[in-house]
Amino acid sequence: MKAVIYARYSSDNQREESVEGQIRECTEYAKHNGITIIGTYVDRALSARSDARPEFQRMVRDSTKHLFDVIIVWKLDRFSRDRYDSAHYKRILKKNGVKVISAKESISDGPEGIILESMLEGYAEYYSADLSEKIHRGQKENALKGKNNGGGIPLGYLLGEDQKLVLDPLTAPLVQEAFTRYAEGETVKAIVESFNERGLTTKKGQPFNTNSFNILFRNRKYIGEYKYQDVVIPGGVPAIVTDELFNRVQERKDKNKQAPARTKADEEYLLTTKILCGDCERLMIGESGTSKTGKIHYYYKCAGAKRGKGCKKKTVKKGWIERLVVVWTVNRVLKDDEIDRISEKLVLMQERENTQLPPSDNPLPKRKRALTIC
Repeated sequence: MKAVIYARYSSDNQREESVEGQIRECTEYAKHNGITIIGTYVDRALSARSDARPEFQRMVRDSTKHLFDVIIVWKLDRFSRDRYDSAHYKRILKKNGVKVISAKESISDGPEGIILESMLEGYAEYYSADLSEKIHRGQKENALKGKNNGGGIPLGYLLGEDQKLVLDPLTAPLVQEAFTRYAEGETVKAIVESFNERGLTTKKGQPFNTNSFNILFRNRKYIGEYKYQDVVIPGGVPAIVTDELFNRVQERKDKNKQAPARTKADEEYLLTTKILCGDCERLMIGESGTSKTGKIHYYYKCAGAKRGKGCKKKTVKKGWIERLVVVWTVNRVLKDDEIDRISEKLVLMQERENTQLPPSDNPLPKRKRALTIC
């Protein structure tokens, strides 16, 4: 009789059931019963609650080749922790003339063996479901206490002795700086280049990239919100930025999402999100095209026309419309009475603005936010 060994362990269960221990005991069982081992299949750190296991599936496919008669497992729960998956794949194996044998569980071939095997498989599924429930319950209790439930620690925070997030005095100011600069009009690309030129790195010690900040800008932990599944605790972690600054960043992110050409194109489109189509009042989006001669042309195109929404507005040359807007703005704004009016409004806005961060155990140095006019 020829056999293969199937061994598996999940990430939450790595005691004597380690792969090496399983293979050793299965090999001893085969030797004692006169069975020849011709190969092994091993899935590491994968749960048996799912059949999405590469080596398990390869073993089932190989059973159609009739190279082996038996699959030896350390215990039946190594094969599967789901009764339905177990029955399904055992039926397939049976059609291919292959039987599953447990090295540590004595199961007879008689009617009583059927009952015992069903009980063992049911217990394996119960154990897995019960363990999952206990883990979830424990993690939810941790969440209600504001304790971290694993996963990466966001930039700007450290994990305290009580498993709660605390401010990192070295990197929290970087988070605040990134939010402020983006809210004031800088592109993500410019912030990335600035941080990398200064030799700053992510939590993993890698250079920053665009995706680093796209994730950072959406993280509500930075306004003090702790969330785990259905548990949401405002003020559950120390805040790094104010709600007002966070919301300004979200508004700008949403605008760029609707008109992404400015942030993605090599050419800077100054009027993206700032001009509307005169016919349908949709946003004008920056685009470029290459002529037959290889020359690149830059222009603005109505989003409605681009997406076939019925607008017939023709494209507008980028250089022409931007120069027109700049000249008009200079002539309109750079007047003594207008400058005085804007200055007075800015002073009033600064007087009303709250630049203080919420109190925390490790308060950050206060930073004044500069205001720009778009």
